[in-house]
Amino acid sequence: MNQEFGGNSLVEHSVTSVLLYSFLENCPNCTFLPELKALGNQLKSSKPLYYEGSFEGDLQTDGNRPGRFQVTEPALGDDEEVFRIIGAQLAEIGDRLALEIEPSFMNSLVQQFMAENFSREEITRHMTRAVQELVRRMPVEMGQDRAMLVIAMVLARNVATTVPSLLHRVFVATVNYINYNLRDYVNNLAPED
Repeated sequence: MNQEFGGNSLVEHSVTSVLLYSFLENCPNCTFLPELKALGNQLKSSKPLYYEGSFEGDLQTDGNRPGRFQVTEPALGDDEEVFRIIGAQLAEIGDRLALEIEPSFMNSLVQQFMAENFSREEITRHMTRAVQELVRRMPVEMGQDRAMLVIAMVLARNVATTVPSLLHRVFVATVNYINYNLRDYVNNLAPED
């Protein structure tokens, strides 16, 4: 099964997950604090996340499908604090960019995240299209890679704010998107020692 959220889809406890978590943690007026705290507890275990379960079958009463996150492997290391600080700084940029996103655009993206049985490739394509469209629409005064990174994280935050129960799903999808499209850029964000 090649599903984003089915099987054992590994999400590295990498700079990407630390960066995104810090970005989400520094969100004003978060409505997903309980879900973020649960995710933080998993990340604090110093191990990567992967989703175990299937998104086929019945919905739970909260609109989610049954499944659970598991943890494996060792921690990120000494760079974790550096990437937490960078995530917080990017959240400030994201706050300004978030004001430019139309509610109808976000509602459409939320519906896509709520859709059933999207494969990893499909959810990545949706995220890619959304980021590309916003990069084209917005007058962004930064490099394209940074704009794509911040916009992807803003989209994740806005989806989770709209439907807090989607936090884990959007977190996994966003980490996968960033790792696929912006891995080198993210890995080079930390200053050289």
